[in-house]
Amino acid sequence: MSTRFSVLRQPRSPRTVVVWLALWLALVGNLALWRELWRIGGGTSAFLVALGISVFVFTATVALLSLTAWGRWWKAIWLAILVAAGIAQHFMLTYGVVMDTAMLANTVQTDPGEVRDLVGWAFAGNLLLVVALPALFVLVVPVKRTPWWPQLWKNAALFVGAVAATLVSMFAMYGPVAPLVRNNMHLRYIVNPIAGLSSAVWIVVGPRLKKSGELVPIAAGVALGPSYAGQGKPPLLVVVVGETARADHFGLNGYPRDTTPELAALQVLSFHEVRSCGTDTRDSVPCMFSPLGKAAFEKRKAEHENLLDLLQAAGLAVLWLDNQAGCKEVCARVPTASTSDLKGDAAAGLCGDGECFDDAMLVGLDARIAQLPEERRKRGIVLVMHQMGSHGPAYFRRSPPALKRFVPECRNTTLGQCDPAQLVNAYDNTIATTDHFLAATVAWLKAQTGFSTGLLYMSDHGESLGELGIFLHGLPYGIAPEVQKRVPFVAWLGDSLEARRGIDVACLRGRLDLPLSHDNLYHIVLGLLDIATLTYQPALDAFAPCRKVP
Repeated sequence: MSTRFSVLRQPRSPRTVVVWLALWLALVGNLALWRELWRIGGGTSAFLVALGISVFVFTATVALLSLTAWGRWWKAIWLAILVAAGIAQHFMLTYGVVMDTAMLANTVQTDPGEVRDLVGWAFAGNLLLVVALPALFVLVVPVKRTPWWPQLWKNAALFVGAVAATLVSMFAMYGPVAPLVRNNMHLRYIVNPIAGLSSAVWIVVGPRLKKSGELVPIAAGVALGPSYAGQGKPPLLVVVVGETARADHFGLNGYPRDTTPELAALQVLSFHEVRSCGTDTRDSVPCMFSPLGKAAFEKRKAEHENLLDLLQAAGLAVLWLDNQAGCKEVCARVPTASTSDLKGDAAAGLCGDGECFDDAMLVGLDARIAQLPEERRKRGIVLVMHQMGSHGPAYFRRSPPALKRFVPECRNTTLGQCDPAQLVNAYDNTIATTDHFLAATVAWLKAQTGFSTGLLYMSDHGESLGELGIFLHGLPYGIAPEVQKRVPFVAWLGDSLEARRGIDVACLRGRLDLPLSHDNLYHIVLGLLDIATLTYQPALDAFAPCRKVP
């Protein structure tokens, strides 16, 4: 045995170690990249293209790892890079995701329940594939000790040489590779571990370079409109932030399956052509509540107050109720509550294994609202409910047995191993569960006879269910498929609110094919609630043309 491992016992320079690690990562740690290149093809030049890209990946990885070639105390860093590469490859192979900044940020914000859904035997296997052998090498091989000055110039020489080789390989293969990358922009996000590490650095450094850190106020001059003068019934508006719901799986929008029978019976308004601001919760939810709109939101140099801040400044009672992993700072300055605080009998049948069905948000809701300041409640209430909705990959966990109308359903979180029809069944059951939850919320609103009530539901983003080998969501917006960007938007307005704001529902039904986006939500809410503010844009209020009261 000692003879067999004698090669490993020979002292190596840290540069030798990182070169071998780079070679391993380029070949074994980039199976997702090689699989995608195989899928795309490339005719007779496919082999040369793959060869050129492999040289680029290897030399670029050497350049990156040369920054860590400083001796035996860096073994922990090398092991961490291997583990990170193994984890990244698992998600790229299993779900077709890419390692851009949005995906990395969402990973950091993942809660324990989501981790449980994402980790399984496939995860362990993919991790060991990348980590096991090189980790043994790193742990066993002795690393030579050298003074820091010779170490510095040798590392610098390795870095410069690797960068030069990378540039040479880029120029040599520019002709065939450039069109391939231009037509398949996602390829640059699956070069492992470069894409993940560079995205991680940008998450830390980027905000400090782009944003001032100050909070820009938007509530100057905000005021309640004329409808509040001598009002008999103050407004009570529920805004439901949906999770991972696809517009094309809503029966209301023409989906062949009747996934939304309860909403259909309520004759709600369902807008058919609505696009999200982002493809993940981290980007979409703050954008939904921002006055800036998608284009300006993405270019902002500082954070701004949002819709909830404005409503609170106007004197209304605001409450954010969460059944998810947080509000992404949207609710940072307003009262909040969570289903996680339900205990005992209150959670019976609704909560378990660290999460709750969305119906749990209706438990004790009257008491939660009663805790808001009375003087604000008398003016009006805005309640935001953040759903668990259709969050994957464990879709089967998002619907109770009584609402599993589409069977059999996939019960595997490695979605690529699911029968496609069973995967769709599991997902459609989550939409049916959302349908039931929204109908139950409308029933609760109808019981609030002292208020003028209404409900708006809009999902944060859509979901991929295996189309083109892609699962879940979070692809960069420019290359994401439509199913990740097209979201449902549903409105229910009580008679009292319709009369208060002079809304012609028949007029709105004639505008359900109007192209809308998350940009519209801010202005629709302000228009419904009659809030006067400089940030309100009537052109973005989809209800304004059908409102007889200014």
